[in-house]
Amino acid sequence: MDAPDHDHTGLTDLFASRRYFRKFEAITGHLTRVAGAMEADGSLNKTEVKVLTRYVMALTFTFRALSMKYLLVGRDTGRFFGSLTIDTHESGFPVATELMTMANDAQQAAAHLANMPSEAALKDDMVRVIITDREIPTKLQFALSQRLYYQELLKGQLFWTQNDPDCVWLGNVAEDRRRFLLHWAVYDSQTNLPVVYLMELEDTGSKALPKDERRWPGVQAHLTAQSLGGLKLLTIARGFDEDFSDLHPKRLRRFHLGPMYSSAYTRQSGPLPKVLADAAAPEGQDWALAWTAEDLQSERVVEERAGWFSKVEREVFALDPFAGRGADTGATQTERAIILPQRPFQVLAERNPPGFADVRKFVVGGGGRVLRY
Repeated sequence: MDAPDHDHTGLTDLFASRRYFRKFEAITGHLTRVAGAMEADGSLNKTEVKVLTRYVMALTFTFRALSMKYLLVGRDTGRFFGSLTIDTHESGFPVATELMTMANDAQQAAAHLANMPSEAALKDDMVRVIITDREIPTKLQFALSQRLYYQELLKGQLFWTQNDPDCVWLGNVAEDRRRFLLHWAVYDSQTNLPVVYLMELEDTGSKALPKDERRWPGVQAHLTAQSLGGLKLLTIARGFDEDFSDLHPKRLRRFHLGPMYSSAYTRQSGPLPKVLADAAAPEGQDWALAWTAEDLQSERVVEERAGWFSKVEREVFALDPFAGRGADTGATQTERAIILPQRPFQVLAERNPPGFADVRKFVVGGGGRVLRY
C-alpha cells in the first residue's frame, strides 16, 4: 500500500484491494441483519428498517462498482488508472473524492458502454489470447472490468456524496394534519463516513408535502444544505422549524455509519485496534464497525405570534438531562454501537476497556447470525 499522506492510503496491491472489498461486502450484509435485530428489540420500526436497509444496500452497490473499477489494480494493464484511496486514520472507508469521481463517471456511463466491445466479445477475445498466444490477457481483463464498472453505475441505486431527501407517508394525525418520515443521506467529506438522517414531521399545509410543488423542492434544498456533520441536530431542527411554519419536526435522528476498524488497513486510536491485534483473527474476521445514533425529540409545542392576527406552532426540543450533555451534543440522547466477529468480541469482553460499557454490541456468530449483547 502506498501512502499519499498519513491519513489517506492507496490500495495498490491486488490482493489487499480485493480483500478490502470482500470485507466490506460482508460488513454491509451483516448490517442488514443488525437492522432486523434492532426492529426485534423495538429500537427501529418496520418503516425505519426499510429505509436504513435501502441506504445499506446502496453502500453495497457502491462498493461493488468500485471493486470492478479497481479489479486489476497493481497489474500492468497498459493504462494508468490509479488505486482506491481509503481514509486509514479516521474512517476506514474510501475518501469522498472516490464517490465524487464515481458520480461523474455515472453521467457518462452510457457513452462509455456504447463505445466498448460487448461482454461476450471481450470474453471470446480473452479465450483466444489464452489458447493461441498462451498469455494472460491482462489488457482484455482490464477492459472487461471497466465495462462491468460502467454497467454497475448504469444500474443506479448507489450511495452518492449527496442522496436527496425522500418522503414516506406515516398516516394522518387529524384531518388537516399528516405525518411523514423524511430521509436523506450524505457522504461526509470531512470524516469520509456515510451519514443517514431520519426526520418525523407533521404537515399542516393545504397540500400534502411531497405533492406540493412549492414547498417540497424548498424542503429538499434546505435539508441538503444543513446536512453537515459539524451541525448539531438541535441547530438543524430549529432552523427547519423556523423556516417552514406549516411543517413541524417531531423527531430528528442522525446515523454515522463507521468508522471501520481493521488491523490490516487502518491506524485509528483507542482500544479497538489493540483488541483486533490481540484477537489475531483469521482473514475476513479482523474487523469491527462502529456507528453512532443521535436522537432529538420534541418535548412540547408552544405558539408564537406571526403577524397581527395569526399564530404559528414552534417545537421545544428535549435535551439530554445528564450533566448538561444535551446542551453540548444538541440531542435528546446519543447511542453508540458496534458490530464485530466473535473472536474480537471475546477479546473485547475480556479486556473490558473503559467507555465500552454503554456501547451496544452486535456479534457475528456462526452462519452469519447476528447476536446482540
